[in-house]
Amino acid sequence: MTEVIQIQSSNGNVFADLGLENSDELFVKAELARKISKIITMQQMTQTEAAELLGIDQPKVSALINGKLSGFSTVRLFRFLNALGQDVEIVVTSKSQSHSQAITRVVAK
Repeated sequence: MTEVIQIQSSNGNVFADLGLENSDELFVKAELARKISKIITMQQMTQTEAAELLGIDQPKVSALINGKLSGFSTVRLFRFLNALGQDVEIVVTSKSQSHSQAITRVVAK
């Protein structure tokens, strides 16, 4: 017996696809955490070294790297990026004609 699996295209935000509240905020926090994790890895820092630089303890660095973001605000994640030598720029633009509704995204240069 073959089971039919239905596939649905994402709108680009998995949290919205799952119907979660505050999906835009969850998406932004996940993208910022992904960038922070990538920088820590690229700089070959240990979690202890990262914790010292970010002003948090090692278990919080572990939580951040593993996507457990409930204890982190977007502003706090911005501060972590700054501590890691990254500028954070927030740009507000008019909604694109090609989208039916305005979107929130994180773009890394």
